[in-house]
Amino acid sequence: MAEVERETEKPKTSTRDLDDVHARLTAWLVAQLPYGAAPEIGALSRPTSGGMSSETVLFDATWNEEGDQGGSRRCRSLVARLAPEASAVPVFPRYDLDRQARVIRLVGERTGVPVPLVRWFEPDAASLGSPFIVMDQVDGIAPPDVMPYNFGSWLMEAARVDQRRLQDASVSILADIHGVDATPEELAFLAVDAPGDSALRRHVNDLVAYYEWVRGDLHVPVIERGFGWIEANWPTEEGKAVVSWGDSRIGNILYRDFEPVAVLDWEMAAVAPREVDIGWMIFIHDFFEHVARQIELPGMPHFMRREDVAGVYEAASGVAPRNLEFYEVYAALRHAVVMARVTLRAIHFGESEMPDDRDELVLHRVLLSEMMNG
Repeated sequence: MAEVERETEKPKTSTRDLDDVHARLTAWLVAQLPYGAAPEIGALSRPTSGGMSSETVLFDATWNEEGDQGGSRRCRSLVARLAPEASAVPVFPRYDLDRQARVIRLVGERTGVPVPLVRWFEPDAASLGSPFIVMDQVDGIAPPDVMPYNFGSWLMEAARVDQRRLQDASVSILADIHGVDATPEELAFLAVDAPGDSALRRHVNDLVAYYEWVRGDLHVPVIERGFGWIEANWPTEEGKAVVSWGDSRIGNILYRDFEPVAVLDWEMAAVAPREVDIGWMIFIHDFFEHVARQIELPGMPHFMRREDVAGVYEAASGVAPRNLEFYEVYAALRHAVVMARVTLRAIHFGESEMPDDRDELVLHRVLLSEMMNG
């Protein structure tokens, strides 16, 4: 169990000093608000759980509303999401926070999906060292990733009926996102910038380019076998391309009373077949279950089963998901490339050592191989 615990510890995500960020963020906020707003920012903090890509800071800000009389002030709980600095050895080669802000606003305006209110997007890196967005905080709780929620958490300890309610509501969120009514021109900003004659081909080619960036002069055989499997098992029909959330997992949703109240983390958003999101949601749970089995924990084998997810999705959207085996393997492959990058970051920061077997850069290498073998 010690090996799994070491590999699942939350790695370094930032090299920024919070006191410096506080001073610079305060100065920036003064410039955004009307004269006389006199903003003040409380202490900054970082989330105790969540992703490892963009940097996130939480804070309360108080200012006078325009037109307020008698010096009345209002406090808001906000979150700033910053593109990482190069010194943090980012997970992804590029961070388009303008695209993230635009897709959050689009989904919020065109659907009933709960998303945070985006107050500002700042494209100029001069203020905090990189572009950033500022959103309202939402009061809710996400199932933890570290340690995974199926190792023991509020979700695992909940009644089966509440677990199922959370699962079905989460799957329905995907159906709502995929139902965004927008023209191709309105969705052009989400198109994947990679060669290919279809949305899926461009999505896969973008993953190939990402892997080349991640690996440098290394080769990870299990990942390269995965790309071969994808080509050999390509769907005969790809289906309609829709707004794809990208990182579609319950760890990126805040819940209250087992109902979604905020859908977060849109850095992997794109235009892609709907099954890209469905396969990712199923696989991420399978990945956690795989780790639980390794250390002989009971896990949650009844949760996020393919047949249950597909049935709820079809009922919510009117569209039956197709080729889910393919898309689950594709999700495992995408996750493998991300995990290789995360492990290489850990090696860079002295949190891990380079393995002799490069496949060991991928925590779920055995699971990926088993999936490819049927």
